[in-house]
Amino acid sequence: MHDLALDHEDRVRFRLDSATTDRVTVGRMAYGVPAHIAGPAMRDCYHVNLLVSGHCTAVQSDRSASFSADQKNSGVVFGPEAPVLIDWSGDCAQYHLKLTRSIFEEHAARLAGHSTSSAIDFDLTFPLDSAAGRSLCSSVAFYYSQLATDGGLATMPAVQRELESALMTQVLLVARSNLTAELVRDVPRRPDTIIREVIDHIDRHAKDDLSIVMLAALFGTTARTLQAGFQREIGMTPSAYIRAVRLDGAHQDLCAGQGLSVSEIANRWHFFHLGRFAQQYRSRFGRTPSATLHPGSR
Repeated sequence: MHDLALDHEDRVRFRLDSATTDRVTVGRMAYGVPAHIAGPAMRDCYHVNLLVSGHCTAVQSDRSASFSADQKNSGVVFGPEAPVLIDWSGDCAQYHLKLTRSIFEEHAARLAGHSTSSAIDFDLTFPLDSAAGRSLCSSVAFYYSQLATDGGLATMPAVQRELESALMTQVLLVARSNLTAELVRDVPRRPDTIIREVIDHIDRHAKDDLSIVMLAALFGTTARTLQAGFQREIGMTPSAYIRAVRLDGAHQDLCAGQGLSVSEIANRWHFFHLGRFAQQYRSRFGRTPSATLHPGSR
């Protein structure tokens, strides 16, 4: 929630179009009249505004900036820990991007090679007139248009997550922060380090949509490198490892019971063909899923 004061309330032409996933909210907004906004600390998200017309003044903590769409620094990042003050001109219009704090900070930590995540200290404003800045604007506009379209990316969760990861990476590379030096340094990680990080990610997110292409993009490598690295480090392909982790998870759920059916547990772990699931499960554990779920039945 925020406090809003408007000049010429009788002439307000407020417009807010947005689309939301569990990780990102993206959209565009305009009031049509001069507006003063006072908002509390957001706590659980970072908020990125991309000015496309008009001018704006933004204040957070001890930082303030006035800028217009025709100036160099016309993007702004609000961190989660402090209140914000914003003055909009009557012709001001912006794209906005809200990033879930925990997910964004974990993504930043992985890119920077950190073992744990922490708050990101951004400069208040950043340039949109560079090639990278223009690319970010185009990506935000494209992603919004896709989420707002029936049958668009909202129906393709795996692609949706890859694009969200790309958006987060773009923000981190375009907007200067305390992580910038580490993110832009040209020091490649050792392949075995990358493979361990990917394995850890699979172990923690086996119930999520996972693909080799998505994992390669997330960890800044290629699908071919992942294939070779997995064969070298653990003697199997990434797909085989994902399947093994999911089979182990399904086995634990079947042993626990929890009042769920075999098909419900299989679907939870991304096995959508029950016959193939039963065959793979029996090959790994020596019995059928039903025998594990109902050990006393014949």
